[in-house]
Amino acid sequence: MKTAPKPRPAHPPRWAQNLLHWYCRPDLLEDLEGDFNEYFERNLKTKGARRARFIYILDVLKFFRPYTVRKPSFLTFLIHWLMLGSYFKTSRRSLVRNKLFSTINIVGLAVSMSVGLLVIAFLTDLFSYDQFHEKKHRIYRLLTRHESADKTVMNFASTSLKAGYRVRETIPGVEDVTLIRRGFYSDAKVNDETIIPLEATWADQSFFTVFTFPMLKGNPATALKEPYSLVVTEKTAQKLFGEADALGKTVRFDTLAYTVTGVLKDLPKLSHIRFEALISLPSVLGPQADPDGDLMDWDDIYQNYVYLTLPENANLQAIQAGLDRLSAPENAQLDRQKITLSLQPMNEIVLGGRLSNEIGVNIPKPVAWVLVGLALVVILSAGFNYTNLSIARSMRRSREVGIRKIVGALKSHVLGQFMAESVIISVLALIFSFVLFLLLRTQFVALAPELANLVALELSPRLLLYFLLLAVVVGLAAGFLPALFFSRLQAVQVLKDASSLKVFRHVNMRKVLIFIQYTFSLIFITTTLIGYKQYRGFLSFDLGFTTENILNIRMQGNKSMLLKKELAEIPAVSQIATSRMITSLGSLYGSKLKYQEKGAQDSAMVWINFVDENYLPLHRHQILAGTNFKNRPTSGNETEVIVNEQVLKRFRMDYDNPAKAVGRQVIMDDKPLTIVGVLKDFHYGTMEQKIEPTVFRYSAEESGGYLNVGLKSEDYPAALAAIEDAWHKIDKVHPLDAKFYDDQLEDAYRQFEVMVTVIGFITFLAICIASMGLFGMVVFTTETRLKEISIRKVMGASEGNLIFQLSKGFLLLLAIAALVALPVTYLFFDQFVLTKFVYHQPIGVGELLASVLIVMLLAFVLIGSQTLKAARSNPAKVLKSE
Repeated sequence: MKTAPKPRPAHPPRWAQNLLHWYCRPDLLEDLEGDFNEYFERNLKTKGARRARFIYILDVLKFFRPYTVRKPSFLTFLIHWLMLGSYFKTSRRSLVRNKLFSTINIVGLAVSMSVGLLVIAFLTDLFSYDQFHEKKHRIYRLLTRHESADKTVMNFASTSLKAGYRVRETIPGVEDVTLIRRGFYSDAKVNDETIIPLEATWADQSFFTVFTFPMLKGNPATALKEPYSLVVTEKTAQKLFGEADALGKTVRFDTLAYTVTGVLKDLPKLSHIRFEALISLPSVLGPQADPDGDLMDWDDIYQNYVYLTLPENANLQAIQAGLDRLSAPENAQLDRQKITLSLQPMNEIVLGGRLSNEIGVNIPKPVAWVLVGLALVVILSAGFNYTNLSIARSMRRSREVGIRKIVGALKSHVLGQFMAESVIISVLALIFSFVLFLLLRTQFVALAPELANLVALELSPRLLLYFLLLAVVVGLAAGFLPALFFSRLQAVQVLKDASSLKVFRHVNMRKVLIFIQYTFSLIFITTTLIGYKQYRGFLSFDLGFTTENILNIRMQGNKSMLLKKELAEIPAVSQIATSRMITSLGSLYGSKLKYQEKGAQDSAMVWINFVDENYLPLHRHQILAGTNFKNRPTSGNETEVIVNEQVLKRFRMDYDNPAKAVGRQVIMDDKPLTIVGVLKDFHYGTMEQKIEPTVFRYSAEESGGYLNVGLKSEDYPAALAAIEDAWHKIDKVHPLDAKFYDDQLEDAYRQFEVMVTVIGFITFLAICIASMGLFGMVVFTTETRLKEISIRKVMGASEGNLIFQLSKGFLLLLAIAALVALPVTYLFFDQFVLTKFVYHQPIGVGELLASVLIVMLLAFVLIGSQTLKAARSNPAKVLKSE
């Protein structure tokens, strides 16, 4: 038997409920809707469903009255815009009325934000590197970790060609692999007449499938496939062939002819791979890579680079496991060394860890974060000024806030007013800071040639948007505390007795902000002084040999004997020597030295330079035992070697008696060499490296390397002009590449000079900003204490006593800042920075105290000038209204 369905429960009309929700004010809706529902349930029981619904509709329509209707959203939007206009108008009046404080805030923010704009532009360029490649998120570089027998570990951006081929052949999940080899420097000969120096890179045919370098002419898939294929950039094509079509043309390097198979669009500036031309890798390896060839050695890791393209969401752990499996059998065949491969995403190449043999630019992430930190400190200092001065003027602005609240302003309105005022000041500062940025960026790039090659700092819509965001963020951050303070003021209390405000609870906060400003200023000054002392110490350090008046000429493939003959005719030239490299600049060249004694054979890596018999006298190396080179061997027939003290110590060759080491035999490059001389230790590397075993071998090369020319002249410009004329007699193609040794040392430590200059510049800005803030606080304090000063004068206080009373609080803050800043800076350098330099200057008391004296003197001048002005005021004029 079927049961009758239950009747559906009656409910108010949906459209009437929606109408009520649409027009009713939110604060009345809940109560009104509850009453309507209660009446509906009562009518439902007494009058039926149809009548209850009708009455519900009448009630909803009946209560559509002005006091129940919510304000339209467009009206709220209009009110907000009207309030925003009011904020701007009030802010403009406040800025004009308080010219001194407004100027301090705008100038301080403008100067600090200009540093922020430089840092933003700098980092934007660094993060924009290699972003033009279509597969940029899937490209990885193969890195090498080399561990030697003595557990010395070095990390290289380069790797072996064999590693690239083995990855391509054996590791699944790799989409593509391209191999690059650098080191091609030669003269390009066109039409057997034009000779142009060219720097190129070897690359295989996968180069253009991994990277996106647009090709204007030629086929990217085959351009680097055949041996002796050459791909040039637009600029190089113009240099080689002028306006003629370069495709298919022939270029000769030495005796080999190369065919131009492609012309690339000029490389973007923000690319870590840079070249004038590409040469097909089979040109140096042959059509098929010879697994037994010298270039295919597993430990030939110094000139080659391997890049991989991986699929989206590739399993990097599986790829790394494949690299480890690949390396194991290869390492088993090496003699007491180990090579480990790993992957590096392309977006971490420029902003990544420091690696040896980088192919392009590299800025370690800590350097970038230090720049951000320095800019942030300077901007915070200007923000502290704004916060300090705004709260200090709270007594003057409190009545304005009270009146605004009396006429109906809410807490949010007052908060918005002062936040808007802060943002307006920040945007005004942005205009001035942008002008400063345009002036400073040229000077910033000119600090070092490397910076000009590293970044462009060019304006773009994205960069301008970053600038605007910086201004808004700085404005909101600087104005938050003052806005919060003013929004909490009680209108009745302010208008009744403004002096009863508890503003003094904020005095400690203001003191803390001043303390922080000057602590950072002292840290910056001390850092600059210590850094400058270290930099000058590096340049004046005793290297163990002389560099004065020595001109190093790079031979660029020319025969040294031809130039020697020409230079010998110049009266200013006193001595001439040859060397393969210039030491103490950071370049290293090493090989294994073996020493056999009593049946035991020991070997170790030593640093090498190939020189002739004139090198040691020219550089005044001190010979402790033995002699200079005796024989003058031809190439391949050398028999002698000269070592430093560290070689004797490393191989235990009677270190205390160097004479006993003379005549002993060592083996290098499978050649038995006799020690003919022992030199006093000298610096082969930079100050960051300790003195290590170093040897001099005889150079029998006729071309390449350097001529080291000793000059003795009263007219060096004339001497250099004569040397340049002599160069052009033997080489009419290459410009003279000659530098004084002392200048090369300065270039080697240029990074420290740039660092000291940047920190010094930021120090100057930080002090200026902090001093402007201190000046504003002193002006405000003296103005608010004029009556106290006048009463003290009437009671017999002297000007000196008044100056002391007014300035002692500020000077005490500076003294406390010094007690914090100096130990922090000392410990930072002593425990972290200088530990990386084996030979550094000690930190003296002078650098520490000099920073305090500079800040104290500057602060005393600012404080004293205003307090003296207040102390000399006429008490009668100040107290006449009392």
